[in-house]
Amino acid sequence: MLLNGGCAHFVLLGYLLGGPPSIEPDFDAETGLSMSKSGVTVAVVCYAPTELKWNFPQIDDEVAAQVSFQMLAHKIRVIEPDYIRAWVDEHPNWEVASEIGEAFHADYVIEIELETFSLYEEGNSTSLYRGRTVGYVHVTDMSSGDRIFSKDLDFAFPTRSPRSAYDQALTAFKREYLSRLSEKIGFMFYESYAGDQIGWAT
Repeated sequence: MLLNGGCAHFVLLGYLLGGPPSIEPDFDAETGLSMSKSGVTVAVVCYAPTELKWNFPQIDDEVAAQVSFQMLAHKIRVIEPDYIRAWVDEHPNWEVASEIGEAFHADYVIEIELETFSLYEEGNSTSLYRGRTVGYVHVTDMSSGDRIFSKDLDFAFPTRSPRSAYDQALTAFKREYLSRLSEKIGFMFYESYAGDQIGWAT
């Protein structure tokens, strides 16, 4: 009992002095590299298929902007999303992420590839909110031009149970969902903590 109590006190003291233990980003763990390193510049681009943009016309721009905002908030240097959007509009036939990286002299290009995006619970298109996104996240290293990181993206929010559409406007839920989605993607590139997603359940 004394040993357990002593261990608990040491853990508590560690939390007080250094905060809770952080979770290493997937990108850092898998590549040995870091986007948080001083002097590193990152470009974020998102691709959505035409059929998806029929219902969400600006979803690619919205996701790229939100992810860029989250990364900037965590001290990762990112290219202004409006600049990338303008370049993509001027070069609609771009094919590989390295073209964007070269245009903006970025060190890495994060490419978010959306397959599906929805805001309602599956099978319920009017009364229950539960956002869902399926796709992929890739990273191209501009020093080699190679894709060095790929991760499946399958994210639902709220994570545990849907939310009544009668309690919140669709525009407000979409804004909240995009914020959570961008955080989920951001966790791949900056440190997070075990309790960060506790409030995402409902």
